[in-house]
Amino acid sequence: MKRSERAEIVHQRLEALYPETPIPLDHVDTFTLLISVLLSAQCTDKMVNKVTPKLWELANNPYDMAKQSVEAIRQIIQPCGLSPQKSKAIQGLSEILVREHQGAVPESFEELEKLPGVGHKTASVVMSQGFGHPAFPVDTHIHRLGQRWGLTNGKSVVQTEADLKRLFPESSWNKLHLQIIFYGREHCTARGCDGTVCGICKELYPNRKKSVLTKK
Repeated sequence: MKRSERAEIVHQRLEALYPETPIPLDHVDTFTLLISVLLSAQCTDKMVNKVTPKLWELANNPYDMAKQSVEAIRQIIQPCGLSPQKSKAIQGLSEILVREHQGAVPESFEELEKLPGVGHKTASVVMSQGFGHPAFPVDTHIHRLGQRWGLTNGKSVVQTEADLKRLFPESSWNKLHLQIIFYGREHCTARGCDGTVCGICKELYPNRKKSVLTKK
């Protein structure tokens, strides 16, 4: 089976399973989305959604957040992990948004990736889910499943993103990256499937006997 044929099967199955793709991180605007995505690094969305209401009580916009101390932010976001780095990034990017962007989250990859704590994946989520621009954020679920499904050689997250963008139509990227995440969490988890267990893995590779060792 060709890579493009596997991609078509994946697309069809995911569309049937997840016709609707609600954004898993609770937010009210692009700023709260940006902060939530930053907090989600090495943390579950469930924990982020548990922590952020308290953070928004402290400050829910760049102007108020820039006035907070790093320590005050850290105490609230500590359950998310990496709180020293994340609290500095949140306070620092808020100051930059006020100083350089009139309090608005910039609508470009270049400007987003200049912000403290904001890498390409975080910028991609904000561009796709916050602004509606085509992007294909690749997290650990997508990177792992792309390899298990034979859609990428998995040499790096950058390579996985490029391969997936070539395989799927641009109009599907924003929805598809969420569909893959949902499927990965429910059916093709790191421990629950090794490339031979879940429905899509078995359909794409019915004769596969050995576990797929995914690259990070």
